[in-house]
Amino acid sequence: MGRGQPKKALDLPQFSLTHAPGPIRMKLIRLILGILLVPVCVAITIALAFLLRALHPSTDLFKMPSVLALGSGFLIWVMLVVALPRPMRAYIFAHELTHALWASVMGAEVLEFKVKGDHGSVTISESNVLITLAPYFFPLYTVLVVALYYILALFFDVQRFTLLWLGLVGMTWGFHFTFTLQTLMQRQTDIQAYGHILSYTLIYVLNVLGIGLWVVLVSPATLEQFMESLVAGFTAAGGMCRTIPGIISNWIQ
Repeated sequence: MGRGQPKKALDLPQFSLTHAPGPIRMKLIRLILGILLVPVCVAITIALAFLLRALHPSTDLFKMPSVLALGSGFLIWVMLVVALPRPMRAYIFAHELTHALWASVMGAEVLEFKVKGDHGSVTISESNVLITLAPYFFPLYTVLVVALYYILALFFDVQRFTLLWLGLVGMTWGFHFTFTLQTLMQRQTDIQAYGHILSYTLIYVLNVLGIGLWVVLVSPATLEQFMESLVAGFTAAGGMCRTIPGIISNWIQ
């Protein structure tokens, strides 16, 4: 019997994020970023509540005139969309135009823009996460309402009608919200491009930030108050996050 050869140790592959294949690495990075954005979603939500409370500090949150105006505008849109045919062409136009606008702002070239019937498309020279997700967090018609507010402010005292403007913001953002929700319930290549968790959390954060900005632009609220609300929101969310390990530990025990 011959002398046996020494056995070689099994050379098992070791997983490393930095050495993972490109597509897998990018998926993991996007997943991690999406998870990290979850506390940011909480912080931004708290900040918006603080901003609205700053407008009426002595009133319960859901009895505040500003909150009622925003909510009333939103509900008016919901009633309209239930009672009347949905303006799909208006949404598709806004969706594709938003892609094109953000592409132009970020230095890309718009090669083709089409809106026909119930579908549309835009061809651009390059893209990124903000260009891809822009229609889901940038309410074009709300922006137009804010622009109209400032144009009329050159000639009239529009602050006398703050609640009306907040109602219009709520109504146009309701348009954005309902169509965005309907679109996200379908299979969207825009969402698949950057992963569901990252896309959804980023869309949520930018939408709530946008609501805060629209409130500042058409109400007595100031940008300084908004920044203070953001600091307070992140502080509150940080305190909530610090309690999570203790809750998990108690639950395990």
